[in-house]
Amino acid sequence: MKDLTEIREEIDDIDSRIIRLYEKRMELTTGVAEYKISTGKQVLDKERELEKLKRAEELVVDEKNRYGVRELFEQIMAMSRKRQYQLMVSAGLGEKTDFQLVDRLPFEKGKVVYQGVEGAYSQIAMQEYFGKNVESFHVDTWRDAMEAIKNVEADYAVLPIENSSAGIVSENYDLLVEYNHYIAAEQTIKVESALLGVPGAEISDITCVYSHPQSFLQSVDFLNEHKDWEQIRLVNNAVSAKKVSEEGKKNQAAIASPINAELYGLKILKERVNYSAENSTRFIIVTGKKVYTKDAGKISICFEIPHESGSLYRMLSHFIFNNINMVKIESRPIKDKSFEYRFFVEFEGKLTDGAVQNALKGLKEEASAVKILGNY
Repeated sequence: MKDLTEIREEIDDIDSRIIRLYEKRMELTTGVAEYKISTGKQVLDKERELEKLKRAEELVVDEKNRYGVRELFEQIMAMSRKRQYQLMVSAGLGEKTDFQLVDRLPFEKGKVVYQGVEGAYSQIAMQEYFGKNVESFHVDTWRDAMEAIKNVEADYAVLPIENSSAGIVSENYDLLVEYNHYIAAEQTIKVESALLGVPGAEISDITCVYSHPQSFLQSVDFLNEHKDWEQIRLVNNAVSAKKVSEEGKKNQAAIASPINAELYGLKILKERVNYSAENSTRFIIVTGKKVYTKDAGKISICFEIPHESGSLYRMLSHFIFNNINMVKIESRPIKDKSFEYRFFVEFEGKLTDGAVQNALKGLKEEASAVKILGNY
């Protein structure tokens, strides 16, 4: 039996030779890229790659190494493609995004739409970002807000996209794909929910509570103490508070921001019913224009991929190869495609960054579909 030190020395020698061969192979990749640039040939040649993988497997002597060799060559060819994308971007063949760089969002003469009624968290987020004097109006649903931009009734819409306790607002992810609108900014606000009832009511009177589904999730610990209460979902917390106020019934309560108590003449029956003291909601500022500000540092995209083994890994490897920090990934089912998914990714960077352009080039070449949702 060989000594461990001797074995490791042999491995180090083999690794050194592998590295030299890899570098030589990547040098040849430059020539391949130059040829494809001059001829307009696509970087990804699936038939050629499948032929190469089959040939590599046939050269394997020890059957136990067959899948390992295939994976090795899949990675080598993937890295070759990524280097070619880099060279293409350097040659001016990157993806044209048509996004316009602006110093700040031009909203002095614009209108902002939010979902709900006065006192909604969306309104609070809007005022935090745009200021309390911004011209605004509210609509019943998030879709209505997107329609308002589409119909040029509003310049911006404020939509919740994620809560730190309850997770993503999946409907708004879907709406970003459906509408030709883009994320221009984001605003995070701390969520503090209270139980609100009519004057004279006590917690012991309550049999029915209204709120948005997300707020029920965020207040699950408190609600588990009152399992006999009927929970009725409404489109917005402020709408819930308004309903309780208008109907004036002592047995009804709403889970909503404490600001709604003052707005709608309600009594705070219990403060901070949401279980996390650090609970916050992230809102996105959506517009119909492709703009991003000079202080933008995050990009959101979505993409669809072939329904086959390893396809998601291949897409995400473009971020790894280009040293891009991915902040978030979510998936949503694709309508009318059983068990196929669209992936939403947030990552750090600007659209003008070379690394970002390299990654986007690779994604657009290899994914079934890609949409840039915004740089903000």
